[in-house]
Amino acid sequence: MQAYLWIGLGGALGSMARHWSNGMVARLAGVGFPWGTLAINILGSFIIGFAAAAMNAEGRLASSESPRLFVMVGLCGGYTTFSAFSLQTLGLIQAGQWGAAAGNAALSVGLCMIAVWAGYALGLAISPK
Repeated sequence: MQAYLWIGLGGALGSMARHWSNGMVARLAGVGFPWGTLAINILGSFIIGFAAAAMNAEGRLASSESPRLFVMVGLCGGYTTFSAFSLQTLGLIQAGQWGAAAGNAALSVGLCMIAVWAGYALGLAISPK
């Protein structure tokens, strides 16, 4: 039961952070392209990659299961927005903006893969050998 409480708390905080982050990016970059969702997915990918490497048993931030669940399942699960990405990409397609839809899909997948790798690499780099 304790695990669910940590996941729920992380999910609530992640969801609030997502809403705030999306609003900030929209104010800075506009709403014509889903930049907020893209930025959120990149940052969330970096965080989960970092946590996977740094919070495991051999990592610099080695932790018990509860903190890992809080960060990786709760916080990242509430923060990242792959379902929103999918819906926004569908909206671009339905609006006939095939180039923007393809760009959003390519940028989201490509940059999030780079971010998860970078986060994981950083987590390994700070961990004892």
